[in-house]
This record gives sequence, C-alpha cells and structure tokens, in this order.
Amino acid sequence: MSAEATSPGARSRRRGRTSIDLRRLGRAALLGPASRDRLPDAIGHVADAHRAHHPDADLLVLGKAYVLAEMSHRGQFRKSGEPYITHPLAVTLILAELGAETTTLTASLLHDTVEDTDVTLDQVRAEFGDEVCYLVDGVTKLEKVDYGAAAEPETFRKMLVATGNDVRVMSIKLADRLHNMRTLGVMRPEKQERIAKVTHDVLIPLAERLGVQALKTELEDLVFAILQPQEYERTRTVIADVATAGPSLDPVAEDVRRTLREADITAEVVIRPRHFLSVHRARLKRGEMRGTDFGRLLVLVGEDADCYAVLGELHTCFTPVISEFKDFIAAPKYNLYQSLHTAVAGPDGAVVEVLIRTHQMHKVAEAGVVALGNPYAPVDGAEPAEGERADPTRPGWLSRLLEWQESATDPDTFWTTLRADLAQDREISVFLADGGMLGLPAGATCVDAAYAQHGDGAHGCIGARVNGRLATLSTVLGDGDTVQLLLAHSPVQAPRNGPDGDGEGSARSAGSAGDIKGAEDAGGTHVGRPGADPEVTRDPAHGQPQDTAPGPSPEWLDHARTPAARIAIAGWLAANPESLRVPAAPPRTPGAVTAGRRGVANVVVDVPEATVRLAGCCTPVPPDAVTGFTVRGGAVTVHRAECPAVGRMTALGRPPVTVSWGDEAECRVTLYAESFGRPRLLADLTEAIATAGAAIVSANVEPPSEQRVRHTYTLQLPDAAGLPGLMRAMRDVPGVFDVRRAQHEPAP
Repeated sequence: MSAEATSPGARSRRRGRTSIDLRRLGRAALLGPASRDRLPDAIGHVADAHRAHHPDADLLVLGKAYVLAEMSHRGQFRKSGEPYITHPLAVTLILAELGAETTTLTASLLHDTVEDTDVTLDQVRAEFGDEVCYLVDGVTKLEKVDYGAAAEPETFRKMLVATGNDVRVMSIKLADRLHNMRTLGVMRPEKQERIAKVTHDVLIPLAERLGVQALKTELEDLVFAILQPQEYERTRTVIADVATAGPSLDPVAEDVRRTLREADITAEVVIRPRHFLSVHRARLKRGEMRGTDFGRLLVLVGEDADCYAVLGELHTCFTPVISEFKDFIAAPKYNLYQSLHTAVAGPDGAVVEVLIRTHQMHKVAEAGVVALGNPYAPVDGAEPAEGERADPTRPGWLSRLLEWQESATDPDTFWTTLRADLAQDREISVFLADGGMLGLPAGATCVDAAYAQHGDGAHGCIGARVNGRLATLSTVLGDGDTVQLLLAHSPVQAPRNGPDGDGEGSARSAGSAGDIKGAEDAGGTHVGRPGADPEVTRDPAHGQPQDTAPGPSPEWLDHARTPAARIAIAGWLAANPESLRVPAAPPRTPGAVTAGRRGVANVVVDVPEATVRLAGCCTPVPPDAVTGFTVRGGAVTVHRAECPAVGRMTALGRPPVTVSWGDEAECRVTLYAESFGRPRLLADLTEAIATAGAAIVSANVEPPSEQRVRHTYTLQLPDAAGLPGLMRAMRDVPGVFDVRRAQHEPAP
C-alpha cells in the first residue's frame, strides 16, 4: 500500500524456496502482459506456489487480475526505483505460499489499484465479482484529505469492520504490511519507527489472534530490528556464534527419530530454529543459553491419536519436564492453534522443547485463518440464508471488538482503546449459569462478564456468584469458571444458614431495586456512602434522602478490563453526573444505637457472688453448650463452646468455669446480616425483626463495601426457641443473602 524501497539488510525467513528477484519481476512487468493462452511470466512464482496448495485452481482469473494491476500501476515506481507492480506481486506470493485460495490472491493483486490508480470499485466488481470487490475495498485506505489526522485510526476501523464479515481482508493487510516492512530500509528513520510501532501495537497482535504465525514471527523480527537495533545486533551475533559451533539439536533429533521408528510410529522430526525475538526473550529470561535453547524439535504425524502416541514414547524413553507439558489439542487456543508441547532432558542434562502436531495442525499453526481457504463457501451446494454468514473464523475477541468500536465514535478513543485491547494477549472462557459461554481476555472480572452478557443492562448488576459462591464484581475470573450475574431484578441464589450458622441455600428475589443504595431509618442508624457506589444523597436544602438513578459506580472502571465495559460505564457516568455527587453532609461514623442494657444474664455459674455476662463475640443463647472464664475484676464471661475465644483462653492456661442455663426464657443474641444494598432495606429488616417479636438492643450498619452491606444486630428475644424463625424472617427480606450468629468480633 505504500511505495517503500527494498532494505538491503532485510532477511527472508522462507526457506527451501528460490528468493524472488524483484528487479526481474520489474523488467517483466515493464514488458507488458503475455499472450492470451498463457499466464504472464511475472506471476510464475505465484502460480507455482498456488498450485502447490490448490492443484486444481483456475489460474486464468489471476492472469486477468495481473493484467489489470500491471496496466493500472504502469509508470508508478517504488522509492527504490522498482516498478510498483512488484509490490502487489510480492504480497500475492506471500499469501500463495501460505495456501490462500484464488479469490484472496486475485484481490491481493488488485489491493492497491483503487487506492493508487484510476480503477474504481465498480470496475473491480464488474470484472471480478462482489467478493473480490469487498476484499479490495476492505484494505483500501481512507484519504487524509477527507479525514486528516483521523485517517489512520479510521482506516483500521474500516478494515476491522470489513474483517468481521470476511477475515480474508486482514490476511491481505498482514501480507501487505509484511512486504512493506521487508522493504522499509530507504525510509527516513522516524517514519520507519512510526510504522514499526503501529505494526507492533496493532498488526502483530492481529496476526497472533488470526493464528498466522508465519507472518507474525517475521513481523516481530523486523520490528525488533527497527525499534531495538542494538539488542537485535547482539542477538544476531549470538545466533551466528551458535551456528558456527554446529547444530547441537541434531543428536537429540536423531535419538527421537530412532525411538519413534522402534515404536513403529511414522513421523517427521525437524529442527525449528527460534526466530530472533524469541531468542532475545529467552536470553533475558534464562541468562546464559545452551545450544539446545536456540531451537525446538517439531514432530509431525498423520493423525491426532499419533500425537499422543509420540508423547507417550518421548515421556517413556526420555526424562520429561512435566511443568512444560501443555495440551493444545484437547483445548485449542482461541486462534485455532493446536499442538502438544513438552520438554525432555537430553543426555547432558540440556532441556529440549518438543512440539507434536499433525500435518494439518502444522498448516493451521503457520497460516491460521489463511489455511482455511474460503470459510464462506457453500457447504454441499447449500447457500447461507439471506443476511446470515456462518463464520468459523470469527472468535470471541473479534466479536467483542466489533461491538465496542461502535460506541467509540471518537477516533482517538478508538485508536487508544484498540491498542490496549490488542495488548491483552490471552483469552479465557467462562461458563454462564444458564448454560451459555463467554470468551473474555485474561484478567477479566465479573464487571466485564456482566457487560459481555447483558450490554447496557449490566448497569443494574448488584453482585455475582462465581463457581456457586457469592463474589464481588471486582473478582478476577479464571479459565473455566462458572459465573452468574445478579441484576437488580433477577433472583438471588444465596446461602441460607440455620441457627448455628450452617445450612443450605434458598432462592429469593433480590427485589426490583437498583444498585447498592444507602438508607436511613428513623432509629438513627445510617448506611453511608464511601464515595463509591451510587447511594442515597441528601437534598442540600432539606437534608432529606434523595434517590439517584441506579447504575455503575466510578470504581467499576478500576475493575473493568474489556473496552466494551469501560466505554459503557464511562458513558453512563458522563450521562448521569449526579451519580458522582458527594453528599452535603459527610457520612457519620457507624455507631451502636442502644435501646437499653440488661444487667443480669440468664445463666448460673459455679463462682459465688460473681458478676456474669454473656460474651459479645458469640452471644450464646439456650440451649447452646457453654463454658465460662474468669476475667479481670472477678467477672465471669460466658462463651459458646465452639467460640474461638474458648481455644485462646485454654491456650493461655485459664481454667474453665462450669456454667448452666437458668430458668428464664428470655435471651439476648447478636446476628450478622449480609445484603446487597437498596432503598428501604434497613426499614424492611427492622420490620421483620419486630414482627418476629424481638427487640433491638443495638444496631450497627457499616458503609457499603464492594456493593455489599453488613448489619450487626443485638436482639432481645422473649424465648430462644424463636431464634430460627427470626433468622428465616430476616433472610426472606429481598436483598439479604446471609444471616448468621456471631462467632467472633466483626471484621473492621
């Protein structure tokens, strides 16, 4: 797409093929097209490479495309002085060697005609059909005259949207960038660096995601040479020194071949040298490198089962390094990659990495989506339904990218977000409670899962369950986790504890409330807003609670990793500035509200005249098993037998005091309630407590944290037998997901 000249220092990583003489191709281009009954000589290399992968391919359309491209570009030259036609020819040869089908090669020959010549898209469509026209249009740059500084990001946006409908668009773009990087040497250093940075930030991650490793590795080396020239030269010297010393992997490769022959396994064993950047990274990681660190063994077999047979023989006959084993056949990578990875120790203790895959897996590993041919061709003659295009090459990351780019209308936001998104180089799969599945980048949280599943509906998310357990929205998800997002209007599956704090879960509604809200009850206990989630704010004029719109809090931006989530949250916050409003009066420090004190405990202790009190850490009630300990001043503190304080007292050598329950039916107990916040939550809880016949001695409600509210109640019951019913009534309050007896002092 640009007329950069050939770099004298550029190295071709293709082995086993005659290098292309660009000057010869240029002379052939100047001589014009050949006769009608044969292909032009200039595309002979392309025809040979294409026929190697597609023996029955019809090459006439390639000749026709070449004639149009050559005539259109005639008189145009690259900055090195070569005819411009050499560029589309080289790009087409790169794709032909990867196994691209005829339509892709045709579009590749024409990919610069609409951008740089008088050829129009209508002419391309009339001559070569809609598919070729779509591919050419997809890789055609937008004019700087029309878009100014936004031309580059908007061009990439256009290409990515086109790639969403046909991944062959990006295949052509990657090959185009590879040839331009190979021939970047005569450009000004600052322009080389600018192009190399864009290649590093955008094109290389896209090549990785599309699985085109052959292009990705060469692009990495070319970028490495430009952006880190000193490290590149140092790495090149190290590799040259190792090559002079002789191939150290040959003996191990021969041992592997002999082992597989004796096991009657047909396999091809080849040595795969590491590319420059890979050697550089390994050197930084390992320090001093051995000869075997400069390459890997690649074992190619015919069937999937043979891969595991090879693995078994290697692990039987050699010493395996178990930590290096990875099975990407049973669990392929998100970019179509499949292979077994292992490592074995050689006779001298050197570790040798081994890749095991079938020939088809190897083809896909090298060429990625290019190796799939035309993924949109009709299957068994059946055309896809109107408006529906089954695309096996559109993974989750591409679908997510296409979704969030629609919201990033500003070019700078799109460009920055695209680079950040592509920098996340791993993908995880999480399962939904209803049986679906989400693909997310590694490091994604429940916030990201909520927006991936519900879009803008995730604004009302109030919590999540991860692998069956309640979790905060900031929880980082792992590969294979099961997640259930809890919206304000969705049912909450929460644990239901019995009187002793243990028990099974029960389902109840989370209510129709919005996000975590504060509430204030006439009793004086206040749920404050910690400057995070949208809470009840006060009208400055009257000091009365005033609801704000439900929605995400600014802290959600700290938890979000995906662009879709961040853009949606930022958009909501911008549209609802009142959600950021700070209350006129700062939240009061939570404190206990005391309705009265009971001076005599309903217990009998074996210490005459001793003052007795029930421990606040576990607040025992009849018929709990209890024990007592004498504390300062001669008082006896009574604990439940399972209270952690009992173990501490015993460890300190404190003698226990015999305790028994008296005849009084009344008792006092401390309960902890965990809930998602909402308006009137405190009022509903106190109403449930009053209806159960209990009196509130004291209440403490902590400020919301991670969208959860913790309540501590000390209650006076007329009869301990009513405690299980009281706890059930509290759990049935919408938004409350756990009620339990006090076991220890509340966490600060």
